Amino acid sequence: MAPGACFQYRSEGARDECFAYIDAQAKREWPVVSDSRTVPTSFGPTFVRISGPPGAFPLILLPGIATSSLMWTPNIEALSGAFRTYAVDRIGDFGKSLCTRPPHSFDDLVSWVTEFLDALDLRSGVHLAGVSYGGALAAEYALQRPSRIRRLVLIAPGATVLAVSPGLMMRLTVASVAQKRGLESVLRWLLEDAARKDPRWMDATLDQYRLHMRSVLRIVPMPRVWSDADWGRLRVPTLFLVGEHEKIYSPTKALQRLERIAPAVRGELVAGAGHDLTFVAAAAVNRRIVEFLNEHPSNS
Repeated sequence: MAPGACFQYRSEGARDECFAYIDAQAKREWPVVSDSRTVPTSFGPTFVRISGPPGAFPLILLPGIATSSLMWTPNIEALSGAFRTYAVDRIGDFGKSLCTRPPHSFDDLVSWVTEFLDALDLRSGVHLAGVSYGGALAAEYALQRPSRIRRLVLIAPGATVLAVSPGLMMRLTVASVAQKRGLESVLRWLLEDAARKDPRWMDATLDQYRLHMRSVLRIVPMPRVWSDADWGRLRVPTLFLVGEHEKIYSPTKALQRLERIAPAVRGELVAGAGHDLTFVAAAAVNRRIVEFLNEHPSNS
């Protein structure tokens, strides 16, 4: 592949189809005025939606796997009312960031986040939040670059606390064989509360994942499960949110482990939701994030 080529999309046509889909979704659903920018990094141009008061504390928002910055649609209005939000499309995945140098490890992704923050002149005092895969990356960044992060919010981070459940692994294996039908089965199981609450949201989510599967050559270093020592070394004040119906791992065991080994982490169970908690329980999640990030340091 030629220097500067995009490693992310199967073709220019696939890229254009995804961009058109994302732009239409943003026009239809994104509830706040945003300044959309693309900033340079050595991994490729990185797309970000910036909202909220210019003088407020910056809050970086990292999305889950196979999603874009638009996954924060249920949360962005509340968060942008309190902070200067930066909802980013992760390099190498679905979205308008274009990967020209593939990240092969989480260390590479940490470097990408650093370059992205430097390009925006956000070098310290930054709040960082991530969902699922984005939560795993946010945690890794705070562990490796603690001086740059003010507070950290982890929303059901992938692995990190516990290994992925056998039930999910089994369904992912079936999905890799069954493709379209397998994908729908996994998502309806994983996002059961959202499917029940809003069938149209579920249908739209399935449409997006199908577009992703046929368009994106996803570049995904896998997150790891942290050791007790890693959690003990984390010094950034952290809020860990997990739905009571979470299926990627046991929410109860995750909270118990963090209480035992992670002094910087405050763990909380979100009622009536699973891995879809930012949508199903958006009001509760938004309120807890804002409250936590606005706490005085002496209350940490």
